[in-house]
Amino acid sequence: MGADRVGLPETMMAVLPGNEQVKNYGASLVVRFTGPRSVLSTSWLNGGYRTDLHAVFNHQILLEACESCHNGGSVREYLEGVARGLGFDPETVTGLVTRAEMRNTAIMTEQFRDLAVTAIVTAGIDKNGGRAGDPASYYEDGDSFELVGGTINTILVIGADLPEHAMARALMTASEAKAAALQQLMARSLYSCGIATGSGTDMIAIVSDPGSRFHLTDAGKHAKLGELIGRTVIRATTEALEKETGLSAESQRDVLVRLSRFGVTEECLWEHAKRCSLWDPGKRESFRLALVSWSGNPAAIAGIAAVLHIVDEAAWGLIRETDAIGTIERILCQDVWCSWESHDQNGHILCVLAGVICGIVTGRQSSPAGEIF
Repeated sequence: MGADRVGLPETMMAVLPGNEQVKNYGASLVVRFTGPRSVLSTSWLNGGYRTDLHAVFNHQILLEACESCHNGGSVREYLEGVARGLGFDPETVTGLVTRAEMRNTAIMTEQFRDLAVTAIVTAGIDKNGGRAGDPASYYEDGDSFELVGGTINTILVIGADLPEHAMARALMTASEAKAAALQQLMARSLYSCGIATGSGTDMIAIVSDPGSRFHLTDAGKHAKLGELIGRTVIRATTEALEKETGLSAESQRDVLVRLSRFGVTEECLWEHAKRCSLWDPGKRESFRLALVSWSGNPAAIAGIAAVLHIVDEAAWGLIRETDAIGTIERILCQDVWCSWESHDQNGHILCVLAGVICGIVTGRQSSPAGEIF
């Protein structure tokens, strides 16, 4: 089993293992079929399960078109117009829509023996990343719909014949893989203090080949097909997020970035330091420089990562609040954290962090959604 990237220069054609043709038209990426395909998609345009489509596309929607959708415009009509612009009869294609740029598409193929699975992903999570169960952004009324910047769109091309139930299972596995990619990056929800499981506007299309000699009935995690789906989606989603938004393992190696999931900012820490007389109010710049310097320290990042996981487990009810607070305070007081020339300065920053983080556990610190949790 191996993994291969498929290069996608602008306007350049790529051919997938099943001979599906992929072309980047600038604002749209098209996967054109070379024969009959079964398609399961979440699109407004010919969504659901179809066996009569010729292609699937992913399209970067214009900002003004987004605003039109906000004001009651039809997403289906917009997608029909995109299809016509690409030279298709709108009844013969399905399409996904996003604000992400097609040049930031990630394409990943995994293969086991002669079975190949390809994930084609554009991804953004910085504008509307959310966690299942977060507070909603709107209530759908009639044809109105809210398109927000962000969106993780996935086109999954499977080189096998799958019955309808297995197509639905493939969608479940791909969705879990997307959430796993976000969890591995500790991508934050913008609507709660949780780790994002996707954005509020994610879309997906699953494509299988009814003419394939492989007839598979299970796309779950125990099956090899499910493994290939998981691996391709995780790898492609991870790569697409870095291309589109810069989110990566490297970008997460910062204490302030980790704290932002809980609505904790430099300003928040500074106000706490002044209120508790832990820093000279006239030396704001020295506080900022000290905090920024310390926030990139590897030991500090590891320690804060451990502390914030305790915060999560306390929020989930797995750890009692009093035990969480006691452990957090002990971790933040260890000498191994000292990385500045001034031990006193370091100790003051840790006191600030301890106060704010313990406030999160007890509900005295507000979440990003502006609610106490």
